[in-house]
Formats: sequence, C-alpha cells, structure tokens
Amino acid sequence: MVPELSNTIGSSILEGWLWWEWDGVARHINMIRVITTILVIVLCAISWLMKKSTRSIPSLPPGPRGLPLVGNLLSIEPELHRYFAKLSENYGPIMKLKLGTKLCIVISSPTLARHVLKDHDANFANRDPPAVALPFSFGGADILWKSYGHEWRKLRKVFVAELMSKKALDACHTLRRQKVVEMVEEVHGKVGSPINIGELTFLTALKVIMNMLWGASLPGENKSSNGVQIRELVEEIVELLGAPNISDFFPPLARFDLQGLRTKMNKLMHSFDKIFESLIDNQMKAGMVCGEDGNEDNGSKDFLQFLLELKQQGDEASLSLNQIKGLLMDVFVGGTDTTSTTLEWAMAEMLQQSEIMKKACKELEEVVGNENIVEEFHLDKLHYLNAIVKETLRLHPPTPFLIPHNPSVTCTISGYTIPKGSRIILNVWKMQRDSEAWKNPLEFQPDRFQNDSENGYYHGKNFNFLPFGSGRRICAGMPLAEKFLPYLLATLLHSFKWNLPEGTELDLSDKFGLVLKKRKPLLAIPTAKSYKN
Repeated sequence: MVPELSNTIGSSILEGWLWWEWDGVARHINMIRVITTILVIVLCAISWLMKKSTRSIPSLPPGPRGLPLVGNLLSIEPELHRYFAKLSENYGPIMKLKLGTKLCIVISSPTLARHVLKDHDANFANRDPPAVALPFSFGGADILWKSYGHEWRKLRKVFVAELMSKKALDACHTLRRQKVVEMVEEVHGKVGSPINIGELTFLTALKVIMNMLWGASLPGENKSSNGVQIRELVEEIVELLGAPNISDFFPPLARFDLQGLRTKMNKLMHSFDKIFESLIDNQMKAGMVCGEDGNEDNGSKDFLQFLLELKQQGDEASLSLNQIKGLLMDVFVGGTDTTSTTLEWAMAEMLQQSEIMKKACKELEEVVGNENIVEEFHLDKLHYLNAIVKETLRLHPPTPFLIPHNPSVTCTISGYTIPKGSRIILNVWKMQRDSEAWKNPLEFQPDRFQNDSENGYYHGKNFNFLPFGSGRRICAGMPLAEKFLPYLLATLLHSFKWNLPEGTELDLSDKFGLVLKKRKPLLAIPTAKSYKN
C-alpha cells in the first residue's frame, strides 16, 4: 500500500514538475517567437525605410562602366573634347566617368550649363586644381586656381579694377598702338618670307602685357630672343596644366610624382620666379613704391607698383608676395597664349576660305581707308571682322573645357546627384557645335553673327556661346581680349595680303589641352599693302 501511494505521489509530483517545466519552456519559446516576430517586423521596417531613403536620393548621372580601382582610365582617348562629345551621344548631356578615384561629371548642354554657372553658381564657384597647379599658382595664390572665398574676391577685385577696368584699358591705348605698329614694322622686314603667325602674335601680346604690368620689356640685350624663350616656357606650362596626371587620379600617390610633372612645373616656374623677383627687387630699389620717388600722384603707376603698395599696407586689403606673383602669372599666360592661339585659328580659317578674308579686307578699306592704319576707335564699325573673331571663338574655343569647377556641397542637377568634391567639366567645345543651337555648326560662317547679333553675345548670359565662361568665375581678362583680338587681326589684314607658302596644304586639325591649339603651326607669307604711319 505504502509503495503504491509513494509511487502515486511520486508520479503526480513528476507529472506536475514536468507540466510546469514544459509550460515554462513553452512560454520561453512563445516569448522568443514574439520577440523574433517583432525583430523581423522592425528589421523589415528599417529595410523599407532605408530603401525608401535610398530611392529618395537621386542616383549619379549615367556613364560608361569602369574597371575596379582604375575606373574608366584605360578607355579614355587623347582628344578628350571629341571623346567626351562622342560619349554624350550615348549617355546624354550629363554623364559621369570615374578616373581612378576621381569622379568627373561632364556636362554638354547649354541648359545644364545654366544650372551650374547660374542657378547654382555659388556652389560651383570653387576650382578643382590639378597637382601641377600648385607650383604654377605659387601655392594657390592666384585668381585662376584659388578656391572661392574672401581672398579670391580680393584678388579679382584688384585685378579687374586696376588692370581690366575701362579707365585702365583706355590709359594703355597708346601702348597697345605702339606695340602693334612695331609688329607691322617687323612684318614689313619679312615680306615674302614665311612667318609663324602664332609666334608673331604671341610676342606682340607679350610686349603689351609686360608694359601693362611693369612698364617695360624684359631686361637684356636680345629682347626678341627673350620673348621666344618666354613663349616656350608658357607653352610648356600650359601643356603641363592640361596633361593627364596619375597624381590627380590617385591623390595618395601625388607625393611620389610618378610622372615627374610636378618636378617639371617647379623647374619652369623657377624661371618665372627669378624674373618676378628681379622685377620686384628693381621696383623696390628704385623707390617706386608708395610715392617714394615723389610721383605718387602723377597717375603713371603701373600694375606692379600698385600691387607692391598693397603689399606694404599691412591691413586686410594687403597682398602677399606670392599673391602678387600669382596675379602676374595669370596675366602672363591668359593674356598671351590664348590670344595668339585664337589669332592663329582666325588666320587659318580665312586662308582656308579666301572669300571671307576678302570680305573682311573690303570692310577695312571702307571703314579705315587704304592710307590709314587701324585704330581702336574703328573696331565698333568693323562688324564683319568682329563676326570673324566670334566665329573663331565659337568653333575653336581657347579653353575647350573652360577651367574645371568643383561643388562645395552635394547637390542635384537635372535629377542626378552631383557629389561634393567631384570635378565638373563643361564641354564648351561640344556645346558650341550643337546643331540644335547652331545652323551648320561645323562650318566656319561669320555671317551667322551678322544675321543674329544676340546669338553672338559671349558675356556669360548666352549659354550656347561660352568661350569666356560665365558666373563668378567668368574670365577676368575678357575686357582686354575684346579690345586686343580684333585690333591685332584687323591690323594684320589691313596692312598685308596673306598667302600660304607654295605647295603647303593647310592643316586645321587641333590638339587637345588646357588651351586648344592647332596641331601644326600656321606659316603664312605676307605681301605689303599701302600703309601709312
């Protein structure tokens, strides 16, 4: 009896314990199921929110697929302006390319250019300088490559007010006239012989620029030889500024300068630095700063004198020595190389189409007269000649990509994300050959600007025509170019007849770079016309 009772109680306790234990496990399992269900719901919600958030952020622009690490570097072609134009036919007017670690956004339409240069101008006002631009700009102390901000605005204000204002340019009128007359006299001495048009116009522009900057030519007995050497230096510098550089595609490698481009730039800039140091030292020793010569108010101060006075002020408006050198360097390159390149293209196109040159010469005869020289006051009446200059700037923009922009913050353009720090390339070369904006866009037709003067407005508001850019970073030297380009061209056409050397075939192919140059220099033979000083 007792054993049976004992067994019964034991069985009951065991069953009760097992029931309780099973009930506890079940509760835990149920709890786990509930918690798991809640976690699944939360995770699904988070995933949905993340996907929704991702969908709400616009994607990057379309573009060709690249390889890991190198991106599209292995597929790019040397003539980038044509290569990007070809890609835009497949991927549209805004596209991306990955060049190493650098994300490039290429824009090829006037509408999108307006968004960048007008609607979002402040955001895109920064630059994305190549590695070699640092020595060129004396440590980023110039107008061309310096980031947008107070110091840049100060430099530009000084440059525009003291060198590019109407008052300043009018004051240099006699100087420009003198140097152009000297050019004519030089060509007269070479009548019948081939002349390198690019070199001729570069040296003339160089003389004008140097006299505007410091009132004299370079020191030395053989000034012509010095000028040729300066041209060679400038051309090498411009070539380096536009050269593909591993240091730009993979910034961590910049310290190694694998292609040696920074080293080359340092050597070239050392030559300019010696020139600037010598000029500044001479100015200081001569006591020409701050009126030490007693002529503070004679109105004859050149640009360098004014800059040195600012350096000595010691206040917020003062400039550093590197900023002064950077400004001088910008004028040297911008005022010489682009000028001579544009004149060379204009002469080449007219030699290709002799009827255009004849029409321009006829206009000069009617406006200027056969017995007079061209004066700057004639330029406003030379409508066809100005149309030739505009058509040259359209078909052969001096800087085919302008100078690359760089957004300060991530933004959206045309429904696509444009990340902060990306390089923004505006393919002006492509835009100015767009058949939707220009009739017969690949043909050199100055008459298009005769019939539609508004289409020839290039001061930054006509986004079909942007040879000087637009917005805050529009070319600061445009006022000088407007005067000097047509003046030089008019003088060359009015003073001489021009022909190609016998048996020469004209080559109109270009060579991509920061400045779009003719692949082969233009040689032309002058024949003297009636000319009177």
